Amino acid sequence: MFFRPRPAALAALVLVLAGATPGFAQETAPPGEPLLPESALPDYERDLDHAGLIRNLNKASLVRGEKIYQQVCHACHGDLNLAGSLPTALRFAEGKFGHGSDPLTLYRTLTRGWRQMPPQVQLVPQEKYDVIHYVRETYLRERNPAQYLAVTPAYLAALPRGATTGPAPVKREPWREMDYGSYLGGTFELADEARRAAAAKLKPNALDTIAPGSNLAYKGIAVRLDSGSGGISAGQAWLVFEHDTLRVAGAWTGEGFIDWQGINFNGRHVAHPRTLGAPAWETADVPAWADPATGEFADPRLVGEDGLRYGPLPRARQRYRGLYRSGDRIVLSYAVGDAAILERHDLESAGGRPVFVRTFEIGKSSRDLRVRVANAGTAAALAGSRSVTVRPDEGFVTLHVPAAATPLRFAVRLAAPGTAGLGALAAASAPPALAPFTRGGPARWPEVIEAPIVRSDAGGAFAWERFTLPQTNPWRARVRPSGLDFSPDGKSAYVCTWDGDVWRVDGLGEGSVSVRWRRIAAGLFQPLGLKVHRGTVHVMCRDQLVALRDLDGDGEADFYENVNSDHQVTNHFHEFAMGLQTDAAGNFYYAKSARHGRTPLVPQHGTLLKISADGARTEILANGFRAANGVCLNPDGSFFVTDQEGHWMPMNRINRVTPGKFFGNMWSHGAPADTSDAAMAPPLLWVDKAIDRSPGELLWINHPRWGTLDGALFNLSYGQGRIEVVVADGTGDAAQGALCRLPIPDFPTGIMRGRVHPVDGQLYLCGLSAWATSQTEQEGGFYRLRPTGRPAALPTAWQIVPGSIELAFSEPLAAAAVPDLSRYVVKVWELKRSAAYGSPRINERALPVTGAEVLADPRRIRLAIPTLAPTTIIELTCRLRDAAGGEVVRVITGTVHRLPGATVSAAAP
Repeated sequence: MFFRPRPAALAALVLVLAGATPGFAQETAPPGEPLLPESALPDYERDLDHAGLIRNLNKASLVRGEKIYQQVCHACHGDLNLAGSLPTALRFAEGKFGHGSDPLTLYRTLTRGWRQMPPQVQLVPQEKYDVIHYVRETYLRERNPAQYLAVTPAYLAALPRGATTGPAPVKREPWREMDYGSYLGGTFELADEARRAAAAKLKPNALDTIAPGSNLAYKGIAVRLDSGSGGISAGQAWLVFEHDTLRVAGAWTGEGFIDWQGINFNGRHVAHPRTLGAPAWETADVPAWADPATGEFADPRLVGEDGLRYGPLPRARQRYRGLYRSGDRIVLSYAVGDAAILERHDLESAGGRPVFVRTFEIGKSSRDLRVRVANAGTAAALAGSRSVTVRPDEGFVTLHVPAAATPLRFAVRLAAPGTAGLGALAAASAPPALAPFTRGGPARWPEVIEAPIVRSDAGGAFAWERFTLPQTNPWRARVRPSGLDFSPDGKSAYVCTWDGDVWRVDGLGEGSVSVRWRRIAAGLFQPLGLKVHRGTVHVMCRDQLVALRDLDGDGEADFYENVNSDHQVTNHFHEFAMGLQTDAAGNFYYAKSARHGRTPLVPQHGTLLKISADGARTEILANGFRAANGVCLNPDGSFFVTDQEGHWMPMNRINRVTPGKFFGNMWSHGAPADTSDAAMAPPLLWVDKAIDRSPGELLWINHPRWGTLDGALFNLSYGQGRIEVVVADGTGDAAQGALCRLPIPDFPTGIMRGRVHPVDGQLYLCGLSAWATSQTEQEGGFYRLRPTGRPAALPTAWQIVPGSIELAFSEPLAAAAVPDLSRYVVKVWELKRSAAYGSPRINERALPVTGAEVLADPRRIRLAIPTLAPTTIIELTCRLRDAAGGEVVRVITGTVHRLPGATVSAAAP
């Protein structure tokens, strides 16, 4: 079935999206008349102090207005660079308002609607004036001044008088409203009222403190157990399974799931989510299953620098295999020794108190098994097998499963201490078979959402398109794309989002006017990379590498297979698992960020990682990274990995990485004792934050459609939402690089993942606005870019030669303009690397250009710079002309590590 946004009832929340509004205007009132009758307005609208509301507009209003514009206006009206998805919607920066552009008229348009603009009944007066303020200041004041009416005392005095400012805005929390499905992956701390009260007293920079005796599920799978719509966030009973230890960390009930503290939820740094409500029972952070070889519960997990244990247990002892979805049912799959185990959870009631049911289906085991199902004192009752017994075990309710009795199925009912009636429940029903739930089931998300493609003009060297995101969807799902790839035939794209979803996008043909989105997976733990490998969608999550398997052919993932879960997960917000690439042998690569200005706890903090093709092993290839936003695999087997300004990072950097090297962040694991620059591998280039405040992932352009740029290396900018071509002088570890942005407007959101389409060669891009970026007009975006065949005049090579720099461009330049020395400005400066956050520019100075000439190849020029010397950052601004005489301004910034003949770099900060 198709889901198309439709006009909502006037009392409902209305979001302006393509296809949602034209019919509304035509059916309710003639063109040019307000759509909402005055009689339908709330009483406060007749007694508003408009002048007071306008006088109080300030910088905070501008910030609030931008967020409202993102959610309500952007889809139809677009931004400064690209039109919206509704062709008739006004482009504020260049059009003329048909109904007036003064604040009161705009307010009335928002309140009652006009023509194709529906009334925004979900906004209160302050919110309407906030977004009006944002539109006027961002789009009108400088860019469309004819439509900017100055607010004067006379204007304010003439406004309708009133005594109220209307109701206060309702706090909107999209992370709480989203239907994640019946389960959600994450790090969750089990908490009762006392533990939450203690956490509330922590200072902001200590919110990640783990108190003695705390119970965290680092790789948690939280499952909703009560029935009802809305997914896990709308439930009233839950448990969380921790797949490093194969334990149920606890179960709880109440009016709230978690407190939604976390960078991927409410944007909170340092914090991690804690459960709300009341825990019924818990299991301490220990291995749930004894080692079958010894029968003992020894805990060989990695001991972190804080003395706590992290990471999975040895694969030979136990292994989490994944989870099955069948409708709203979740069945977990894992192995203990040689026994395959399925586990399902259900909810019952005894005497008005919740009872949690764990059903086990255990395959043949060659050894006896022991499992701790809850802390001691928890009420428990067994059903389904007399062979399974409760054995004494200090501190836990422990079950003994004899090998001779396997295979078998049984259930254990668990409840708060003192709960009566569990035995009667156990006797009343046999444990259900779990195998039927491992074959797929009813589709959870059959709806297909059709969304328009918005195109730029094709007058320049590049044309681009925006795929409208399915932000109006039945699940109120946030759509913040964080990874993409294509089906083997290229007909579909797969897009993962930071909020745990994976979508399939169909209708990618160049002539298409719209695409079709379908949600195919949900509940994943902060995915930030996606790769289609050997026909299967693989997703890099914070806790594991997941392969999505469609078992029944209905288009949705039914089995979320754990390919590898060697990830060492702590509770720190900053340890993102970034990017996903594969090599010809099938090995996987990703980068893991370090803790933010804190001591590393585990070996994986701040590293580039390799997962073997069979998923059995993880290897650390390099360390010293702070926030490596993705991985680029190079033809020679090396990598490009970016990093961000911060502690021990004086500025952003693009690194060429070969195994065994350290890249500068002393807060990464394995950093040397020597803090000097000589102990770190230098970057290919340092990237000044004025050019790109946060580099994303690099990728190679390999398709003949790109002409002279075929074979080019692009950097994707999360910080500025732009694309830059990267060039290098030299090869291998001796290379020194530079970059130059493509001549296209910045995208309205950060860009950090890209793939070249295998058939048509277009560059598909995705990104989001979450942590620090300058691009906040949209919280997510999905785009594609293609060359038009017109000249791009981009640098394709640079070379440092004695006393000069040689530049090659993608096309010939107008030779007559090259010798004009007034067309060149060269600046250089240094940086200082330290424990402080970033570095100011040091010894910034200009270098004179004393000559400029075209070389034998008309695409190459040489600039004479006699005082050129090794420098951390060089910025070269060129005002040239292309062969047709058009003005071309290119800013090329890079790093000069050495001059020809030098053997030691002098450009380290």
